[in-house]
Amino acid sequence: MKERIARVIEEMADTLDVSQLRKLQEVMIKHLAENVTAKEDITNIEYEKLFLDAKRIEGCSDRTIAYYKATIDHFLKMVHESVRRLATEDIRSYLVEYQGRNGCSKVTVDNVRRNLSSFFSWLEEEDYILKSPMRRIHKIKTDKVVKQVISDESIEKLRYSCEEVRDLAIIDLLYSTGIRIGELVNLNMDDVDFEKRECIVFGKGNKERRVYFDARAKIHLQEYIRSRKDDNPALFVTLDRPYNRLKINGAEIRLRELGRKLNLDRIHPHKFRRTMATRAIDKGMPIEQVQKLLGHSQIDTTMQYAIVNQNNVKLSHQRYMT
Repeated sequence: MKERIARVIEEMADTLDVSQLRKLQEVMIKHLAENVTAKEDITNIEYEKLFLDAKRIEGCSDRTIAYYKATIDHFLKMVHESVRRLATEDIRSYLVEYQGRNGCSKVTVDNVRRNLSSFFSWLEEEDYILKSPMRRIHKIKTDKVVKQVISDESIEKLRYSCEEVRDLAIIDLLYSTGIRIGELVNLNMDDVDFEKRECIVFGKGNKERRVYFDARAKIHLQEYIRSRKDDNPALFVTLDRPYNRLKINGAEIRLRELGRKLNLDRIHPHKFRRTMATRAIDKGMPIEQVQKLLGHSQIDTTMQYAIVNQNNVKLSHQRYMT
């Protein structure tokens, strides 16, 4: 029945205006769809909670859940209408107003669009709505900016400036493995095999994978562990008592502070990940292997991290074209 109602709405879309389509949908649902009364009693806030619970069960991180919640909270405060009655035009208007009011970039607006699309797709899959109004709101085209990596010189400056062996170990582990900052702070000492120079991390969706670090990272990690005065099983802890597990924000702030002190351009954890991927591909590592190291389910995601070294392009041109 749900599919038949959706087909009727689609066929009438070119004949009726938005308000007429909305009224037609309400009437058809009222008289033809099953379990309507129960669904009508569910509030927007309850729909949001059900969605977030589903994402939590799917294995989304607390950070991702918080991002979904912030986006949907703001949206629901502005629309003043049941999500079951919203049309595509309502959401388009919201996105336009959102960008105008906040003066944000296309990338930010597209992130909002993507989160709302996940929410409405879930509502459709769970049969709370007939058809997601996000279907006809496509990805927002954004300017492709070549994101920079950390140069060899900048890495050496960061290493040399470290006054704490912990910070040096963090830099070397991020630089050699390309792991996410969330994966790094969740590591325990038992996850690290120094003999094989590898460790087990749990990525997005709690997917387990092995990553590998170099001899420099091994030396500094062992030096850091020997200097510890606590019994916390976490690989990285705070510098002061009671030596709690280092959190994502703490690691991010620390790395940014180190970068600003040296006047380096935007040093943050994810830049180490991009740098590792770029270096690996630049040195000839097959893209499928880089994908495996980074824990990407889609190879297209891996390609976004790869920045072709322009000097290599020039050398290749001289080699093959002259």
